[in-house]
Amino acid sequence: MSFHLYSSPSSLLHDPHPLCNLLSAHPKSTPRSFLSTYNPNSPPFHSRNLLQTSHVSLQESLPHETQIEKPKLDANPPGPTPKRYAWVNPNSPRASQLRRKSYDSRYSSLIKLAESLDACPPNEADVSYELTKFGSNLFEQDAVVTLNNMTNPETAPLVLNHLLGTLEPTREVILYNVTMKVFRKSKDLERSEKLFDEMLQRGVKPDNATFTTLISCARQCGLPKRAVEWFEKMPSFGCEPDNVTLATMIDAYGRAGNVEMALSLYDRARTEKWRIDPVTFSTLIRIYGYSGNYDGCLNIYEEMKSLGVKPNLVIYNRLLDSMGKAKRPWQATIIHKDLISNGFEPNWSTYAALIRAYGRARYGDDALVIYRQMKGKGMELTVILYNTLLSMCADIGYVDEAFEIFQDMKSSGTCDPDSWTFSSLVTVYSCCGRVSEAEAALREMREAGFEPTLFVLTSLIQCYGKAKQVDDVVRTFEQVLELGIEPDDRFCGCLLNVMTQTPKEEIGKLIGCVEKAKPKLGRVVKMLIEEESCEEGVFKKEASELIDSIGSDVNKAYLNCLIDLCVNLNKLEKACEILQLGLEYDIYSGLQSKSATQWSLHLKSLSLGAALTALHVWMNDLSEAALVSGEEFPPLLGINTGHGKHKYSDKGLAAVFESHLKELDAPFHEAPDKVGWFLTTSVAAKAWLESRRLSGEVSA
Repeated sequence: MSFHLYSSPSSLLHDPHPLCNLLSAHPKSTPRSFLSTYNPNSPPFHSRNLLQTSHVSLQESLPHETQIEKPKLDANPPGPTPKRYAWVNPNSPRASQLRRKSYDSRYSSLIKLAESLDACPPNEADVSYELTKFGSNLFEQDAVVTLNNMTNPETAPLVLNHLLGTLEPTREVILYNVTMKVFRKSKDLERSEKLFDEMLQRGVKPDNATFTTLISCARQCGLPKRAVEWFEKMPSFGCEPDNVTLATMIDAYGRAGNVEMALSLYDRARTEKWRIDPVTFSTLIRIYGYSGNYDGCLNIYEEMKSLGVKPNLVIYNRLLDSMGKAKRPWQATIIHKDLISNGFEPNWSTYAALIRAYGRARYGDDALVIYRQMKGKGMELTVILYNTLLSMCADIGYVDEAFEIFQDMKSSGTCDPDSWTFSSLVTVYSCCGRVSEAEAALREMREAGFEPTLFVLTSLIQCYGKAKQVDDVVRTFEQVLELGIEPDDRFCGCLLNVMTQTPKEEIGKLIGCVEKAKPKLGRVVKMLIEEESCEEGVFKKEASELIDSIGSDVNKAYLNCLIDLCVNLNKLEKACEILQLGLEYDIYSGLQSKSATQWSLHLKSLSLGAALTALHVWMNDLSEAALVSGEEFPPLLGINTGHGKHKYSDKGLAAVFESHLKELDAPFHEAPDKVGWFLTTSVAAKAWLESRRLSGEVSA
């Protein structure tokens, strides 16, 4: 009778020498067969099932090598012992004890044999000696158990060859399969594939178990493409993969880069209700994460929970990483709480994913909490994690925290600051105008062997601009040219921003820098500052050409700075012209909105000068609508400044606007239930606009 490994339960072969016989009443009886199921993918403990008897016979004799008082399974038993026979009630406790005693003894002997073969030198003589010591009563199923419990890939093939030559097994493929399992334990795909070729040369046909072992070995070796190759060979050998194998191939195809096939198999798995392991779910989350389908990641997570599959720590970490890339820190927080509530202890990868998620989203306080938890647990950070934290601090103005992190990094002894580290540090100090600290960071950067990048020099120019050190701005600009670095749009934008902070009498020093860095910008600035007389439409033409020459990521910043410069120079007409140009290019979109109940002005994304200019234009539009056209106002009018403050300033747009509206004696008041909104009624607005018109006529 034949049997199969890695497949559905089947009976073991009939063997002329059974592993053990129970007590019987008749000395002349035929050997019985043993029915069992064996799965070489199971842990070694479960391979004991191979030896477990399926029934008790009362007609079988006790072999010479098995005694009632003291079973002996050694190859060389002591002198002849007279046969003894005793009837034992199969339902009695004693029968069960005797079966277990015989089984445990046999299994223990085979385990010891496997250990001896693992430990012996990898040569035929020593392997043969160890097997000969066991005696001539080593049966085919014994050979399977022995190989299944071995771990030495050097001696396993020698054991296989010896057994194939001495046992004449009825199913050679099973011995090959369990030998391949030894190679899988040691992640040796090359030996497994070599053994497969040897099988074919000997005329042994591989079965499903052969391919599943090779596929799982390739997966464990981190070779998903090889796993796919072996999977796709199965039909040519007449093997049909079962659902378990198909489910594992979702992972293999995903890792091999064949996303379409992986997702196709997953759709089939859901329809046919295959059992999918956590590793495969982890791969699916990775697939969706790499493709940017972050909702897909969350859907997989929810499907896991609905199917009763418990996520492991790898899956939680992968989800956290995906939410970090998606810039969804709130969802990372939820997943982190799930992880804790399900009894998992966050590891280094968990904390690293959280720092990346919070750092990218600029959730400063949350990121610093995780950072301190890592330090409290003695975990080391990488340069990338330190730089993520420092970059976050630079963006949100956490100056003292950045210095603390930088000092910790230097004293860690495990990683040294790199160019990006110093860039972030210089940026932190530059954005708040700490000149001496920024210059010290730059010196330390050079001492560490790093030349300043354009990003660093841009930050330094910003620092000098905040400190009103115009000569140092010019000196740094000349340094950029000497280093052969070509100024980019952001660098030129920084120069323009510095001009908005520079006293009028010193702006001339910067015009030359702007002209050298970006001639189109230089012409527009020169027309604003030097009050050059020009034909109508020339300024708009030059400004339009400038907008066309810069990227969409900086065009709003350029226009904001140009309008701020106009406001500083008291050139409101030019400021309105630039604002109108921004509206035509759709750079400023949605500034005004109208509904049946409220007309609104939205200023959240504007600089102070641009916001004041937009307010001036809106006031004129309201006056035109109410006092000239006779248009009825809705019940409410509102100005939305937003409620945030600048990262390096204690004041936001709302605070500045509140003061400005009071200066104008405007009837707008901050709404108590809507932060960042200033509201007024239509009646109050009309009365104020009328008073402005009258005062204008009087002054005229």
